[in-house]
Amino acid sequence: MQTKLSSEFKGTPDGDAAEAILRKCVHCGFCTATCPTYQLLGDELDGPRGRIYLMKQVLEGEPVTRSTQQHLDRCLTCRNCESTCPSGVQYGELVEIGRQLVDARVERPRGERAVRWLLKEGLTSSLFAPALKLGQAVRPLLPAALRNKVPARAGASAHRWPTRQHPRKMLLLMGCVQPAMAPNINSATARVLDAAGIQTVVADEAGCCGAIRTHLGDRDGGLDDMRRNIDAWWPLVMSNQVEAIVMNASGCGVTVKDYGHALARDPAYAEKAAHIAGLTRDLSELLPELVPRLKPRIRLRDGRAGPRPLAYHPPCTLQHGQQLRGGVETHLTTLGFEVRVAAVESHLCCGSAGTYSVLQPELAYPLRDRKLGHLDALQPQAIVSANVGCIQHLQSGTAIPVRHWVEVLDEALAA
Repeated sequence: MQTKLSSEFKGTPDGDAAEAILRKCVHCGFCTATCPTYQLLGDELDGPRGRIYLMKQVLEGEPVTRSTQQHLDRCLTCRNCESTCPSGVQYGELVEIGRQLVDARVERPRGERAVRWLLKEGLTSSLFAPALKLGQAVRPLLPAALRNKVPARAGASAHRWPTRQHPRKMLLLMGCVQPAMAPNINSATARVLDAAGIQTVVADEAGCCGAIRTHLGDRDGGLDDMRRNIDAWWPLVMSNQVEAIVMNASGCGVTVKDYGHALARDPAYAEKAAHIAGLTRDLSELLPELVPRLKPRIRLRDGRAGPRPLAYHPPCTLQHGQQLRGGVETHLTTLGFEVRVAAVESHLCCGSAGTYSVLQPELAYPLRDRKLGHLDALQPQAIVSANVGCIQHLQSGTAIPVRHWVEVLDEALAA
């Protein structure tokens, strides 16, 4: 594909990256077959190939319209297309560049700008936790659309943190919304690692991984979040106090693993960012080491986790963003759990996708219900996943408990 970039974009780092990616696209159409929004809408412009065509027009200096912006907004950035693409097109990187350029040329409606600002600033603010507590107190009175985003209050065990000291230590990113929305995920992670002889360390200064601001068009703000985290972790990393940085939210994991690329042109942080990215592990990546240590301590009823299987939903950020597939269900099965993955469309996004379910509810909820239909067919006792956004989004559409897999493992250790 020959691409002639507009003069204002040609020669910039983003322009050069976009041109390189566009040249690799051969328009074979494999990506369209696995794109969730194309599956729903059947519009070529709401699939990767169509969006690439729109971005190519933008980069060549063609007029940019509100319609172009909406087609790019409808992309979940699930990166399923990257798993499918035989040419290795890095579509996730390209769509962020495209959105940045389009947003600079097309002004969003005032109400839309306000919602995006509230999400960007509110979800990453220290005020999020007290605001959520208030929402939980009046949850029955909230309209359904808002009630879906407010989880029930966590139990007392959610705040029980292990106190033992271990020679082996790993850093844990608590996250921005997870400590308030689902605090038991972090404490269960700490308890499981403690049972395996690993102490969990937290750097209080670390916060949002940078994904929220980046995906909402505030690239500079996202980079600032990344730099803050690196500064918070660096003393512990350099003093060899921790051997890894653990992510139990796969959305954060895919972002932190990309720090080296995101900050590659920052002379003050490039080397540090690459080192941090290299130390980062999704919690599931530790399972091969943890399983032998934990198996003697697992206590399951009648040798099983329950009368029915666990249904596992692998988040897009795990299977497509981090390219980690099969690990969770395989290792939980080794530990004695009965775990099943939906036989149909297990590769497709559930519709959560960070703030997507707030900004694009008309697409997010049909994707949720489609996913739940496949998971319900397994007749599970619970649905387990690996990302807080997926967990909350799926829970809003079913009475079946939806949890992080580490919570189920933690309960089996405590039995």
